[in-house]
Amino acid sequence: MVAYIPRLADGQLQEKLERTGAVLVRGPKWCGKTSTCEQQARSALKMRDPDAYAANMEAAQIRPSLLLRGERPRLIDEWQVAPVLWDAVINEVDAAGGQPGQFVLTGSATPFGPHDDTKPKHTGTGRIARIDMDTMTLEESGVSSNEVSLSALFGGQAQVEGASNISVEQYAELICAGGWPSPIARGTLDTEVAKDYIGAICESDISEAAGVELDPLRARALLRSLARNSAQEASLATLLADVKDVGVGMSEPTLRSYLNALRKLFVIEDIPAWAPTLRSRTPLRSSATWHLCDPSLAAAALEASPDALLNDLVSMGYLFETLCVRDLRSYMRCMDGSVAHYRDKSGLEADVILRLNDGRWAAVEVKLGGAKRIDEGASNLLTLAGKIDQAKSGAPAFLAVVTGGRYAYTREDGVHVIPLGCLSH
Repeated sequence: MVAYIPRLADGQLQEKLERTGAVLVRGPKWCGKTSTCEQQARSALKMRDPDAYAANMEAAQIRPSLLLRGERPRLIDEWQVAPVLWDAVINEVDAAGGQPGQFVLTGSATPFGPHDDTKPKHTGTGRIARIDMDTMTLEESGVSSNEVSLSALFGGQAQVEGASNISVEQYAELICAGGWPSPIARGTLDTEVAKDYIGAICESDISEAAGVELDPLRARALLRSLARNSAQEASLATLLADVKDVGVGMSEPTLRSYLNALRKLFVIEDIPAWAPTLRSRTPLRSSATWHLCDPSLAAAALEASPDALLNDLVSMGYLFETLCVRDLRSYMRCMDGSVAHYRDKSGLEADVILRLNDGRWAAVEVKLGGAKRIDEGASNLLTLAGKIDQAKSGAPAFLAVVTGGRYAYTREDGVHVIPLGCLSH
């Protein structure tokens, strides 16, 4: 058997099980949710087990509580196959007086829309806590040197130092292979995994998430458009035009239905815009930026190999940003924080804003490499820090340019230059 690789979510799951009756772990398929939950569960119900599927579904219809029998914490894997289990878990938690650590639920699809009459009656507030998982970060996969900690930077560390062994060629491979736990645990970089994943999404998963039959050709065209617009504020009109360019017709309502299905599968990760208080009256842009949950899906949708990315460094730069956003998002979740982006009508931007729930924030520019590009990123960050009304929004905890370079250091102007391959939470 392949050994389990510890995940950032391990500590989050343990902490929530110690204070909450049940925990829901969400995220894209094959990102490692079940394996992570199995480390702390004492019994398990796997709803998609073909040997028990019929019996499980029958029990779910007749008496759902039968499926909850077992040593606690009990893992309910892919609970959304039988949505009644959600209310059954809440009822069981209530019956036990809210005793913590009773159930862990996993889900790789959100089965309900906001107005779906078949969705559970209860939200789970106070009974079911939530954890979101991503594919593996460079820290988790053992690729990062872990010499620069975001926690330490938020804690006031003034200087950074470190060295990454990852070359640009290796970053191209990491983008195309992605953070899928199974091949990483085997010690391989498998660039075919994402191609198979895209095929499964288009042929079946997206229809299951939508609850109606969706066209695989439209799904593939849309994923390609999203990949082409990675890390950008593309409008729906832009996506529609992209899809039309490859000969696939789609109306805006139809486009929205496909996007909603991809969100339910956790394939799309929209990065919201940040709206701080500014010293000036410069209007802010409010559009989210598009990112697929793992850069390998974007590469696969574009049919881009590592060599193809190296021959198109502009496109590779956008996918490198998706790689960075994936890791930064995971690191911030460990710190009870989140990610956003900033752009105003003057064109000033920061690729990533890191925010903690206590109000502290930091700004990050992502640059694949090059001294000139790093200088541009640092200049943008310093200009942004000067625009913020720090009396109301606070001063930045730090400013950093995250790169695909080799060395981590702090510039004379105070901006940190940090290779992604040096970062950790």
